[in-house]
Amino acid sequence: MRRALPPLNALRAFEAAARLGSFKAAAGELGVTQGAVSQQVRLLEVWLRAPLFERHNRLVVLTPAARAYVAEIGPALDRVAAATERFGAAADVVLRVNAPASFALRWLVPRLARFQAAHPGARVRLETSNEALEALQAPYDVIIRGGPDAFYGYSACPFLSEERLPVCSPALLERIPLRTVEDLRHHTLLHSTSLPRLWEDWLARAGAADLQPAAVLSLDHFYLTLQAALDGIGVAMGPTALAAEDLGQRRLVAPFDGPRLPARSYCAYVPEAKEGDDLTLAFRAWLQGEGNGPPLSSARRR
Repeated sequence: MRRALPPLNALRAFEAAARLGSFKAAAGELGVTQGAVSQQVRLLEVWLRAPLFERHNRLVVLTPAARAYVAEIGPALDRVAAATERFGAAADVVLRVNAPASFALRWLVPRLARFQAAHPGARVRLETSNEALEALQAPYDVIIRGGPDAFYGYSACPFLSEERLPVCSPALLERIPLRTVEDLRHHTLLHSTSLPRLWEDWLARAGAADLQPAAVLSLDHFYLTLQAALDGIGVAMGPTALAAEDLGQRRLVAPFDGPRLPARSYCAYVPEAKEGDDLTLAFRAWLQGEGNGPPLSSARRR
């Protein structure tokens, strides 16, 4: 059945003028001119076929029927506003994620389309940081860091294991063969400044602690180190999880099977207050599935 509803703008103008007792005050609240409020009230009076105000010079007084009318429509407009706000909040769900820059660029971002395809109503707001979890100021739904560690107020969920071993481009090996660990003395070793001892630890395990390379290049993020390796600049101590797709596509190769340096797993840390949030838990479960699944390149070929 068709509803007999008056113009909404006219209702808003009337309700504001009735509540505030002034066309001028209503105009200020609604962000329009006093004349616009007066015009909308007159429009409503025409639609209702009855006066709403008794006008006495600059003073306007509600008629008895108008007082009863505004008592009904005022709460109704409040309910409309509240329902609209709730709808907007539900329709604009934001999942706030914080992850290290290298992990985000090399592993998470290429996979995010799959999560968003499964949750089309959600928006992921991804921020990168290498700060310790306790040092983060902004609230996040999921924080990705190494672990598992115990943090008060958070649950930890490991989802991706990690190791480190030398990687380089096939083109580099064509120029400078790398058949034994000793051949590294002819190469540039690429370092990540966040973990400066990786090459030292690996060479010690490989029995070549005293080896001196041809050159050393230090970069401040793993993704820069891996990019330098892809560009044939040198040999990087590659994190296997972040280099998995490049290794699978042979854009990078691992010239030695070992030794492999153990590394901390990637973990999803979720605040206890978010343990009941469906979207947060869905993202955590998705991370576990992606971490246990095939490399992205294999998934694309299926």
